[in-house]
Amino acid sequence: MTTYACIALADRLNAGCHCESLDRVLLNSELERVSQGFNELIMAQRPHLLSSSVTFVGDEHIRQMAALIDAIEQVVAMPAYQAHVLAHAPDIANHQPAARGVFLGYDFHLGRTGPQLIEINTNAGGGLLNALLARAQKACCKDVEALLPGDLAHATPEQMFLDMFRAEWQAGAAHVRRSVSADFLTDSLPGTVAIVDLAPPLQYLYPEFLLFQRLFVEAGIEAVICDPAELAFRDGGLWHGTTKIDLVYNRLTDFSLAEPASAALRAAYLADAAVITPHPRAHALYADKRNLVALSDADLLASWGVNETTRRLLLDGIPHTERVAAERAADFWTRRRQLFFKPATGYGAKAAYRGDKITKRVFDEVLAGDYVAQALVPPSQRTLQVGETPVELKIDLRNYVYAAHVQLIAARLWAGQTTNFRTPGGGFAPVLAVPCPEEAR
Repeated sequence: MTTYACIALADRLNAGCHCESLDRVLLNSELERVSQGFNELIMAQRPHLLSSSVTFVGDEHIRQMAALIDAIEQVVAMPAYQAHVLAHAPDIANHQPAARGVFLGYDFHLGRTGPQLIEINTNAGGGLLNALLARAQKACCKDVEALLPGDLAHATPEQMFLDMFRAEWQAGAAHVRRSVSADFLTDSLPGTVAIVDLAPPLQYLYPEFLLFQRLFVEAGIEAVICDPAELAFRDGGLWHGTTKIDLVYNRLTDFSLAEPASAALRAAYLADAAVITPHPRAHALYADKRNLVALSDADLLASWGVNETTRRLLLDGIPHTERVAAERAADFWTRRRQLFFKPATGYGAKAAYRGDKITKRVFDEVLAGDYVAQALVPPSQRTLQVGETPVELKIDLRNYVYAAHVQLIAARLWAGQTTNFRTPGGGFAPVLAVPCPEEAR
């Protein structure tokens, strides 16, 4: 099988394999192991969170995504790149903690020329949910007998993710000012963790917070799920009631910790009073959409000394991205059908618009805001049977990354203008790699 043939086979499977691979009995067993009623929290209250089918991706495309991720990580480490992106970042991003930031999410569409990076997120959700979903699959036909990409063949995702938090703690603990012994600061795991988001039980991915709480508790870590307003910064530390917090798993979309509710977190972060991950600097270096303008600018990359091989990977794998400027309104309006408009600091497809769907009124709002325009890359498709009807869903591929290493790849299936969890048959789906033989690579 040639490289092209294995990619073509993945396309044929996505179009023609309609079987349900989700073993619902096994999934129910996995969910009920978490806590009583956890099954209802997901399956009944969030019916479109988990898809009942897998998504197929050619092994060559998986390697191409990993190569682009590595190229981006090389550039992000360059002082010239950091100076460039921090110039338009909030002041808090200049604080440099030792922790890297957990759960980078590199999101791709499979375009005609291969994987295309749509955006990077710094608090990518779904990692543990996808780990659980992957274990509840069955081979519904011979073609589904494939391996999950990432490291799932070598270690459980739960162990990988716990090791990631261990690495964050070991990197950051020495900088945390604590009224405890030096020996405790070198422990391999924090003693306490706070999983923080606004009104956590109301968040759509709240079930994942419970999964992380269980992961931490089973590792011997005291873990709380709380709103940022429940935290206090006092006596040189970050507190949740009478519990001093060592590490915060930050799920907030207040990326610069600028909201009043984030005041304690902000103070603790700037004082290095707790390890906070992910953090404002990570968001500024990776997730601000304006960074894609720089990463797809050939001349700018060359001026920084980025080598030709790395430049080619970036330019081939990142759709050309531009800052939207009011003085170029006519140009952007003329080209709008080939563009996707995104707020520079947005997330979760909020206030993002396909140019071929945009109205003049919304376009005027885009011009007045801080937006980027990215060359439109239509997503590939997965055909599934929903009831008695075959439906075509769009595919978004998320690479969960830590320290430049891909831990897990998952798909999100949806219908509509932007990714969502409202589509029957859609939601998170495991990715199965269609392998290419060594001689074809």
